[in-house]
Amino acid sequence: MPMTAPTVLTARALLLDMDGTLVNSDAVVERVWRRWADRHGLDGDEVMKVVHGRQGYASMAVLLPSRPMEQNYADNAWMLAEETADMDGVVAVPGAGEFLASLAGLPHALVTSADVGLSSARMAAAGLALPDVRVTAESVGASKPDPEGFLKGAAELGVAPEECVVFEDSGAGISAGRAAGMRVVGVGPRAGFHRPDVLVRDLTQVRVEGVDGGGIRLYVG
Repeated sequence: MPMTAPTVLTARALLLDMDGTLVNSDAVVERVWRRWADRHGLDGDEVMKVVHGRQGYASMAVLLPSRPMEQNYADNAWMLAEETADMDGVVAVPGAGEFLASLAGLPHALVTSADVGLSSARMAAAGLALPDVRVTAESVGASKPDPEGFLKGAAELGVAPEECVVFEDSGAGISAGRAAGMRVVGVGPRAGFHRPDVLVRDLTQVRVEGVDGGGIRLYVG
């Protein structure tokens, strides 16, 4: 097999999605959303094509477009409670622990569609440390694919959007990163369908080093 050189990216900050990127929570997401699909007479496979990366209420608005948004918000609160209580099968994406450890002292933030409770529980279940800077569902008025979360993460770190690199697994998240004017590293098989700037199997394929002047160099692939 021929050796291929990794892609090298430079940045001043990294913005990290959680589910599918740092944490594999697919098992619980499947359980909870397929139950929801059954209750509403929807095809579970079609529902699963929509829900990754978005806040729950935003997924429901796509799936049930004529339903009042108040019902989506109410359902979303119930779903968050159910997901937070179910950590069975939640594990770290390969390489996530080492990747996060390599970011110590470098500007980075978690930008997730989960709320504080769910993100804290899933990161703990996966044995991963939470970044100091976090943008969660409570921090934004619009769900991915809106770029608000990534733009807020960049602002909190004091870095221009074009100097950030996003790590994402979902179509909604990749679209949000692009809309924010950021480069996107896609993580895992879902990401490959949405044309990120670079695609990796998991985080074992990413190496990070700090450079003089506060920059970050990424070796990807």
